Amino acid sequence: METLNLPTYEFRTAERDGTRTIYDPVRQTYVRLTPEEWVRQHFVQYLIQELDVPAGLVAVEASFRYQGQPRRADAIVHDRQGDPLLVVECKAPRVSIDQDAFDQCAQYNLVLKAPYLTVTNGQTHYACAIDFDAQNYTFLDDLPLYDDLRSE
Repeated sequence: METLNLPTYEFRTAERDGTRTIYDPVRQTYVRLTPEEWVRQHFVQYLIQELDVPAGLVAVEASFRYQGQPRRADAIVHDRQGDPLLVVECKAPRVSIDQDAFDQCAQYNLVLKAPYLTVTNGQTHYACAIDFDAQNYTFLDDLPLYDDLRSE
């Protein structure tokens, strides 16, 4: 798999029924190792190990409904009350991050109402803070630590 613009982490991988898999510690199961999954697993570890997000407050491939249709967010970080705090949209490294990726994340957030959004392809990362009252957003240079996310 490609080298990403994220710290290096140790992952358990295995060959299962002719398919390469990676262990997802959040879902506690092996999942098919695709380029997007490679990015997702790295970014989740980045959240947990670098930004001090409690692993138990991360949901991966979290299901919800948008306009009556089932949807899945790549990752959602929750606050300690269980409310969404950050929505993460992951793309494969060779997929450019364009307006469609932001629109997808923003559509999900119409339902989830998280104050932070991130879109990443493992090479480039965009994060923004949402101001629901002013109905605008501000791009961030970096995502804050978990405790700072909760207090802002």
